[in-house]
Amino acid sequence: MKALVYHGPGKKSLDNCPKPELKSPTDAIVRVTKTTICGTDLHILKGDVATCDPGRILGHEGVGVIDAVGSAVTTFKVGDHVLISCITSCGKCEFCRKQMFSHCTTGGWILGNKIDGTQADYVRIPYAETSLYPIPANVDEEALVMLSDILPTGFECGVLNGKVQPGSSVAIIGSGPIGLAALLTAQFYSPAQIIMVDLDDNRLEVSTGFGATATVNSRDGTAVEQIMKLTDGRGVDTAIEAVGIPATFELCEKIVAAGGTIANIGVHGTKADLHLESLWDRNMTITTRLVDTASTPMLMKVLASKKLDAKLLITHHFKLEDVINAYEAFEHAATSGALKVIISTQ
Repeated sequence: MKALVYHGPGKKSLDNCPKPELKSPTDAIVRVTKTTICGTDLHILKGDVATCDPGRILGHEGVGVIDAVGSAVTTFKVGDHVLISCITSCGKCEFCRKQMFSHCTTGGWILGNKIDGTQADYVRIPYAETSLYPIPANVDEEALVMLSDILPTGFECGVLNGKVQPGSSVAIIGSGPIGLAALLTAQFYSPAQIIMVDLDDNRLEVSTGFGATATVNSRDGTAVEQIMKLTDGRGVDTAIEAVGIPATFELCEKIVAAGGTIANIGVHGTKADLHLESLWDRNMTITTRLVDTASTPMLMKVLASKKLDAKLLITHHFKLEDVINAYEAFEHAATSGALKVIISTQ
């Protein structure tokens, strides 16, 4: 089969690889029909994710069709259309019982990290019954790819951890796909202000169409002043970090209001300074989280009811044989205008 393989920092290629086989009675083999690229894949390629070894097939998102099931799998059968979760969960360990599926003792975020992932014709899914979701009838499968990772990530790590409330003020630092996913799902709670911050005017314009009440281009170094002006000098109740670099986390520290919350989503590969000298008396909270996908069933219902248009996040389409160009478009979004790309295997 064809697959996108990581060969060490800065190195990737589309290779011929063996088709995966069942290893456990709880496994399923899924023929991937549509997958995508995540910002985390770019972090892997930068060398930020030490758990991902060279030779790994990347990707942790997608939809597909069951090709084979292990003897212990009873809720899925060959031919079923399924959504692949970015998180693998055994459903039985201490963390899974707390719905902290990302910390499953034998699963968690392993696809495209510790085991081969979804940017391929086929993928092996451990714990299939608790790591796959049946696709409802009449739901767009491209839109469902957004439920593999970015929508539950934006919602759980940003909106829920950030304690977004009706009438509150929210700043989302980063208007890429994850930031936009947080923007879309923050509106479930009717905040009074959602301020989007980015360096890219095109992405800020997109965020306005998605429901942002204000935008700030941080390129000139006046983002703090602009946000303070928008919030009458208070700062924001929720600051969501959706980039993963020191400058954006430290910006969140400067704009959070007393009693507010910084919700970190970004994958951080280098240290960011915590300025306790200015935060120690602010009654504020900092949260971190890896997506657990506990919200996926709810988000699937919202998507099916057409109360959430996940296809807004999709800008480009590629075939798997053109995956290198898909990475180029995704990595250079400032020039390509890419948000999420759909990669089809057919």
